[in-house]
Amino acid sequence: MDSRPTSSAPRVLVVDDEEGLRLLVRVILEREGCSVTEARDGVDALARLRDDGPWDAVFCDIRMPRLDGMELLAQRPADAPPIVMMSAFGTQDTAIEALSRGAFAYVSKPFRADELRATLARILERRRLVDENRALRLKVRERAEPEIFLGRSEAARAVMDLVERAAAYNSTVLITGESGTGKELLARALHARSPRARGPLVAVNCAAIPEALLESELFGHERGAFTGAVRAHAGFFEQAHGGTLLLDEVGDMPLVLQTRLLRVLEDSRVRRVGGSRDIEVDTRVVGATARDLEAAVAAGRFREDLYYRLNVVRVRIPPLRDRTEDIPLLAAALVARAAARLGRPVEGLSPDALDALHAQRWPGNVRELENTLERAVLVAAGPRVSREDLGFPPAALAAAEGASSAGAGSSPQGLVHFGPDDGREGLSIKRWSAELERHLIAAALVRTGGNRTAAARLLDLSVKALAYKCRDYGIDP
Repeated sequence: MDSRPTSSAPRVLVVDDEEGLRLLVRVILEREGCSVTEARDGVDALARLRDDGPWDAVFCDIRMPRLDGMELLAQRPADAPPIVMMSAFGTQDTAIEALSRGAFAYVSKPFRADELRATLARILERRRLVDENRALRLKVRERAEPEIFLGRSEAARAVMDLVERAAAYNSTVLITGESGTGKELLARALHARSPRARGPLVAVNCAAIPEALLESELFGHERGAFTGAVRAHAGFFEQAHGGTLLLDEVGDMPLVLQTRLLRVLEDSRVRRVGGSRDIEVDTRVVGATARDLEAAVAAGRFREDLYYRLNVVRVRIPPLRDRTEDIPLLAAALVARAAARLGRPVEGLSPDALDALHAQRWPGNVRELENTLERAVLVAAGPRVSREDLGFPPAALAAAEGASSAGAGSSPQGLVHFGPDDGREGLSIKRWSAELERHLIAAALVRTGGNRTAAARLLDLSVKALAYKCRDYGIDP
């Protein structure tokens, strides 16, 4: 993404092995207010595209020594600007091939000055529309997606105060917290408040990409670096140039790649897989993890030097159970967003629904709260979400009430409770084992938003066994 102010002179690269033609194109474009740089062939142009950007346009000859225009198209970086091909030997087939390979336009030599000016005007109008569209999307997102992490609790305010202070600097930030607490959301808030806000925010889940592909995705690769590498590829560090790179689940990164990551953080340079030279990058790195990195360092699963390099500014997001006073604010924002997305006439929550939300432990944190409220908005019969709409299993509701009531006794986890006058059946292991199993199944389904495969994994059951037990207990996933 271009981080240059839109009012600056358009930067154009002219590529041709004929010096006279380069000069002619240069004179025409400079009269249009462009800043023009020349390259004598495709090799020189490719280096400038990678190292001297950002560019607004490229005017390139097709027939050149060392690397011709078609090869330049094939090897251009992922963030390359529109490329206009020029040739005195062109045919209709040549033009079609150039356009099919990604050229913006094709111009036959000898060309007219007004033809070049018209092509440049189309490119600059395209850039203006892209910039305008990006700005509009940002405004829509800011209005449609409230920062649901924000809260009135002391813990939430402390987190955002630290983000506000850290945003102005380029220091590496490590965001820690349980799954579902909003680590990516906080990283986006950090980026939006930083001087890099006009640049890209690239988020990558290190645990979701296979180890064999992660190196190429992070650092990029050259054409022919491995089987299937048919063209050069800019990695996430290059794509985030001028902006922020979020390494989500960085604690799951393989040790062999941790060494390369450390080098990039220290030198601000990356070398693509199969490459022979370093590429300078201006990228702020934000790491996020739910893992205990100190324990991982002690166990030898995470490099100590990388941990200290990432942990320059540490932001710990508290779990939702430690800031329950934020639940009304979060719930109101989440219900409003779900209602808008689903097109449902739901305006808020009833008092008994809020009481039920407060009574939960929320092991899945804000993500679990969001899933619960989306389902409630979907099934709500009235203008407000009721306690029944939340779909909490009866056993879970009894547990929540039992934990806060003055009952005579309870189990260690508050799953069941009974009084001293219960008879033989009240102490039946068989009865309470079934009740416990029913509760655990319901809790797993709530935590996973009704995903049977994920719930079965939590319960150490097969999906088929879970289906049978849901049927036996009358649980609707």
